[in-house]
Amino acid sequence: MTKLAGIILVVSGIVLGLYIGIWVCFIGGIVQIINEIKSPDAVNAINVAIGIGRIIFAGIIGWVVTILGILPGTALLTKGFHWKQKT
Repeated sequence: MTKLAGIILVVSGIVLGLYIGIWVCFIGGIVQIINEIKSPDAVNAINVAIGIGRIIFAGIIGWVVTILGILPGTALLTKGFHWKQKT
């Protein structure tokens, strides 16, 4: 049962990392900049800066989320696995 939970955590960590890194940060940052530039009101520089920051840090955020999902999953997969030492 712990191996199944470990596999689910690893796969969900990869999928969630891709979703957050690519869709939320990278594409979301681009859309945020475009929407801010197209707005009929004055352009808010802080929203443009946040959009640029989302684009720049998309890869790092995606990797961090992925690793935070993979580490507990691999810990569950290797739980109870011990190397035998020859004496």
